[in-house]
This record gives sequence, C-alpha cells and structure tokens, in this order.
Amino acid sequence: MEINPHQESKLVDIWLSHEDQSSQDIQERLRNIYRRWAEENYTVAVFYSGQQDMAEETGALLRYNRRRSAERAVQREKARKRQASR
Repeated sequence: MEINPHQESKLVDIWLSHEDQSSQDIQERLRNIYRRWAEENYTVAVFYSGQQDMAEETGALLRYNRRRSAERAVQREKARKRQASR
C-alpha cells in the first residue's frame, strides 16, 4: 500500500497492489486512514491495481481516442459545410 497526502488540494491518494486488495489487515487499516484524514477534512481516493497489461491497455485507449478525435473532426467539417451551403 502506498499513501500520498497532498496538502495543497487536501487529497490523499492510496494505491493498493493485488495482494493488498484481498488483505483483511489492509482493509482495517483503510478504515482507520479514512477516519484519520476525514478529521482533517481531506478527501481519500483509493486506486486498485488492475489485472491487465498496462502498456497494452494504454495503447488501446490512445488508439481509441485518436480514432474518436478524427471522427469528431469529420463531423465538425460536415456541419461547417452544411452551414456554409445554407
């Protein structure tokens, strides 16, 4: 478990490994962490590690975003042409 408090934004991010996610001891520690930081008006965000390959999934996300961006550009261009022809 990795705990990162950010004083300027009043945020605490916590990163859990696969092993941490199933540990009852870690779950109890998380409850105590929530309580402690809530008393100081911090927001606690917990991130759970995934089970898929990060590089592969990031690449897929980037490809999707590039394709979606191109689709939106085509739609904007079509709308612009329709507007100009009126």
